[in-house]
Amino acid sequence: MSDPSSAAWTSSLNRYLRAETVGGSLLLAAAAIALVWINSPFGESYIALRDFEIGPESLHLHLSLGTWAKDGLLAVFFFVAGLELKRELVTGELAERKKAILPVIAAAGGVVLPAVIAAAVGWGTPGMERAWAIPVATDIAFALGVLALTGSRIPTSARVFLLSLAVVDDLIGIALIAILFTSGLALGWMLATVAAAVVYWLAQQRRITTPWLYVPLALFTWYAMHSAGIHATVAGVLLGLLTRVRADPGEDYGPAERLAHHLQPWSAGLCVPVFALFASGVPIGAEMLGNVFTDPIGLSIVLGLLVGKTVGIFGSTWIAIRFGLATKPTGLQWGDVLALAMLGAIGFTVSLLITELSLTGESAEIAKAAVLVTSLIASVLGSALVLRRGRAHRQRNEPTEGVE
Repeated sequence: MSDPSSAAWTSSLNRYLRAETVGGSLLLAAAAIALVWINSPFGESYIALRDFEIGPESLHLHLSLGTWAKDGLLAVFFFVAGLELKRELVTGELAERKKAILPVIAAAGGVVLPAVIAAAVGWGTPGMERAWAIPVATDIAFALGVLALTGSRIPTSARVFLLSLAVVDDLIGIALIAILFTSGLALGWMLATVAAAVVYWLAQQRRITTPWLYVPLALFTWYAMHSAGIHATVAGVLLGLLTRVRADPGEDYGPAERLAHHLQPWSAGLCVPVFALFASGVPIGAEMLGNVFTDPIGLSIVLGLLVGKTVGIFGSTWIAIRFGLATKPTGLQWGDVLALAMLGAIGFTVSLLITELSLTGESAEIAKAAVLVTSLIASVLGSALVLRRGRAHRQRNEPTEGVE
């Protein structure tokens, strides 16, 4: 008899992947619209919309639409990522140490090597003291979307592996955001953030379910963290990790799964695409494309993502399995791991966010262009490798002619 909790987790994973597939397509469409719009004769209207400010000045929240997308909408995305990570840790693939350790090691390799390469290539360039973190994160929606569109014939374990390492390295990226981009920490607001998080956790433990408590509490936690000087998207991950996962007797699903079910479509279908629309508007001409491959910041991102991510994920996975630190997922072969490592080089949402936070002016435009161009290259190369692996798996699974 199958484990009910395992069946529930598999069902929720499938829903998550379906939502991310659609979200990946919408993300690509939004990025394409932004690029066409800003490079068209109507480019000034794009800038005017992105920079249009709205919000209460009395609360210091009179922000541009681009900033609201970066600080506000992405908090929903990171809340859903926090929920998914918590479920992985409690009931999913990361609940068992042997299964959990491999994507964690792969994610660590896919963070450290890109950071080292980016820092080495861009050494001494203004802004690189924080911009080295731009190529550290894999875009969950983009990478899973590409895999879903091209990887129908490769093992399901490939999707689980890619999802797990993407969630972990996004969490590392969020931690870097919290460390690198915290300025002028306001102790009072920091204590208010901790107090709000404690109230949220206690409400979860006491099985309180009313949204009349959680919605104002979540908004206050976001505002308190924003006012404390920590990037407000971190509030999303914090609350996601404090959400209860296991269902009580009489509950069909735990709070984490219910919340993910309701919020994932909004995150993948609205929040991330709107952020991509405002973050991807980069004037791209021959000079800009040239800068991507010659400017130290652009080159550091290109090499950090394409070389650092691919080699870091594949190499750390091989080392972990070779020395018995972890076991290879069922049905996955080394060719599959290489294809997934290449998809891991797709850095979009978190990479663009770190670009927005770490650079300004022409350097930021070059970095954004580098992220966009490199993610496109990685998606094309990764798709080709995944399709090739799919054909290999199909041939392996086909019965030999004349043999029943």
